[in-house]
Amino acid sequence: MNQTIIRTLQLLFIVATISNCYPKSKENKDESTLGLLVLLQSQTARPDTSCPVKTLPSGISLATTITSSASTVSGFADSNKAINGICGAGESSGSLDVYSLNLTGTGAILKLSWAGKTVRNVSGIDFIVYENAFKISETSDRYLMDPMVVEVSTDDSVYCGFTLTYDSTASTLNRISSWSGFAGLRPVIYNMGSKTFTLDELFTSAGDGFLLGGGDGFDLENLITSGTCTSTIRDGIKANGFKFIKLTSATAVTNPATGNPYTYPHSFDNGPDIDGVIAKSVQ
Repeated sequence: MNQTIIRTLQLLFIVATISNCYPKSKENKDESTLGLLVLLQSQTARPDTSCPVKTLPSGISLATTITSSASTVSGFADSNKAINGICGAGESSGSLDVYSLNLTGTGAILKLSWAGKTVRNVSGIDFIVYENAFKISETSDRYLMDPMVVEVSTDDSVYCGFTLTYDSTASTLNRISSWSGFAGLRPVIYNMGSKTFTLDELFTSAGDGFLLGGGDGFDLENLITSGTCTSTIRDGIKANGFKFIKLTSATAVTNPATGNPYTYPHSFDNGPDIDGVIAKSVQ
């Protein structure tokens, strides 16, 4: 039982006992009891701001199906954490309700879907990836982040991605501008329990590449051809949308410009900590 309710019931019992020991008029007794009942009601009616929420909010198209996951990160290998809701902790702190990827290997990849539905290509940003990056200090332009590569597919076979721009200079590696086209860069403000937004607000710009609810936004119009992703497949996704999204630790992806994996000075021995993915429009 909720501790607040228990304390309130205990208080009710004590007052009732005192009232019996020191009789008052019936009118005063009724007023005291009524006051406590109102207090009890106000305690039980208090909204639940915990996250993850018990029921996902309607109108928010969260990816809710795990297509593939294999993380071995101790304490953070429950892939359900990537589909149970967005639990952002603000600009200066990262959520712990996350699924963490390994830095390399099969555990460095997570695939999600929308239970068979298609994410449509609409105006502007089409989906947002939420990770638990956060700002190092209020006055700094540096962030503790875990960059990851984002790709989408219609058949979970051929995936198409986005242009990646990477600045490997050690002094700038924790600047968002050094990782253009990657996810896992920006803090998550959105919290389904305590800091709520409408779908339109989530996809509203806050300036300089940031969104009101945080996270990293992607527009399907920016898809490129690479590897097995031909122009025909890319254009098909632009026209008809996609069903699957693949998130991969940047450290597990080879930079074609150097032939080496993308590097980042991780504080821990794991990669991105995924909170979830939300689409603007699905059908």
